[in-house]
Amino acid sequence: MSGSGSSIETARRVLAVESRAIVAIAERLNEKFDQAVDLLYSCKGRVVVAGMGKSGLIGRKIAGTLASTGTPAIFLHPADALHGDLGMVQRDDVALVISYGGDSEEVLRLAEAFKRLGIRIASLTGNVNSPLAQASDVVLDVGVAEEACPLNLAPTASTTATLAMGDAIAIALLERRGFGRDDFANLHPGGRLGRKLQRAESVMHKGADTPIVHANTSMPDVIYEMSRKGLGMTTVVDDGGRLLGVITDGDLRRLMQRCGESALRLSAGECMTKNPVVINPKELASAALQLMEGRKITSVVVVDNEKRVLGVVHLHDLWALQLF
Repeated sequence: MSGSGSSIETARRVLAVESRAIVAIAERLNEKFDQAVDLLYSCKGRVVVAGMGKSGLIGRKIAGTLASTGTPAIFLHPADALHGDLGMVQRDDVALVISYGGDSEEVLRLAEAFKRLGIRIASLTGNVNSPLAQASDVVLDVGVAEEACPLNLAPTASTTATLAMGDAIAIALLERRGFGRDDFANLHPGGRLGRKLQRAESVMHKGADTPIVHANTSMPDVIYEMSRKGLGMTTVVDDGGRLLGVITDGDLRRLMQRCGESALRLSAGECMTKNPVVINPKELASAALQLMEGRKITSVVVVDNEKRVLGVVHLHDLWALQLF
């Protein structure tokens, strides 16, 4: 128990030190942050992120965050750059160089190479008077009062502060670019994020799998179409394929209770529910899920701007995608 308690106290101390580090760099923000964002925003090529050791690991994450939020970016390892990989850098790129001490030999040699190529440099460093800072066009201070390491040696608070500053830059650029939900969906087609950002058109039952009847279709044929397509409903359309209404399993049960066997002599147009819930094909699948759960329905019809039926999204399909 004493060991467990001691570990918890250590964790609280580490988190407190790192929290204070982030608050401190936030309080020191000034016009240089705007200058750095302006430099990266105006880049006509890519943001080339570079750093050695732990700074390099943080740099990889920052490059990934930039790329996934609308700012083309790559990570370049300084040692590899000095042995040929510098060839991947183009003259319209901008560099974002990370070095807490600002005096790493490989980083400084890379900065010199950037200057020869005419590449402008923004740097993240804990020493604003370092050689790297002097070689940079814009310097952002990520210095911390102490590391969370009891020896004050292992990069902990400093890497956390640097990562947070990188996130701040990425989000500022995202907002500057007007990068929205649709843009995010286009860049994240895979994994759980990709599933959450799928559009209705990519998950709907369409074509021959869409249950469709016309207003004059007899109820026996309506029931056959519903059974054949297996979605527990059918759309009802006019001759131009425009949505008039829907008939669901629930509608059928209520109709049979009310009319008995005489219900089979009716047409789809006489039994349908008018003005059903619809969704645009470009809406996110997660929006369709929220809509269905909010309305307590199991399907929603996907229509175009002319109300022509494009498909049907079913609740069970969205549950299978694990959107929640």
